Amino acid sequence: MTKKIEFRHNYIAVEGPIGVGKSTLVNLLTERSDAIKVMEDAKNPFLDDFYNNQPGASFKTQIFFLLNRYQQQLELRQRDLFQNLVLSDYFFVKDKIFAHITLDDSELRIYKKLYDLLITEVIMPDLVIYLQADTEVLMKRIRKRSRDLEKRISHEYINEVNKAYNYFFFHYTMSPLLVIDTSEIDIVRDENQLRDLITQINSVDKGTVYYKPPAA
Repeated sequence: MTKKIEFRHNYIAVEGPIGVGKSTLVNLLTERSDAIKVMEDAKNPFLDDFYNNQPGASFKTQIFFLLNRYQQQLELRQRDLFQNLVLSDYFFVKDKIFAHITLDDSELRIYKKLYDLLITEVIMPDLVIYLQADTEVLMKRIRKRSRDLEKRISHEYINEVNKAYNYFFFHYTMSPLLVIDTSEIDIVRDENQLRDLITQINSVDKGTVYYKPPAA
């Protein structure tokens, strides 16, 4: 029986733009540990209208996601984070990234008032892992997984999201941060790279660290 990996952090959130591999990493880490897995509920009744550019859909979509993510965070607060490692494939704070992209100024003012009320009840992760990739790589991965709803996602939108993520995490200081360029690694097929990455995750205790894969 394979020995379970122990992590030094109690709550790890994995973030990054659409198609970067957040859920894949969380699944790989969960399989090798005793972690509790928290996966974002991506169901949203307004998302189809959003991708079809229907008037008013952006605000409805964003508020629904915000409240849905908040509900998940309330459930997370009820867990004993000192007894069980929690691995999440999203970080609540990222909601603002999409809000600034999709909402107009008047909508954003309403959104910010609601967000500021909710964020006070949210637990901050002990470590955030930011996965990044070039827009072309993201588009290739999105097309490869061929989800019906994502077929209408444009290159322009993914590029805007990608730039917003890079800007946000370049200035991020709320917790230790590990930045990983997923274009340079293949942790699904290469067990040695995954083990090296886990070692790096356990070594991060402050500031921002950029992961460098071992030389081939």
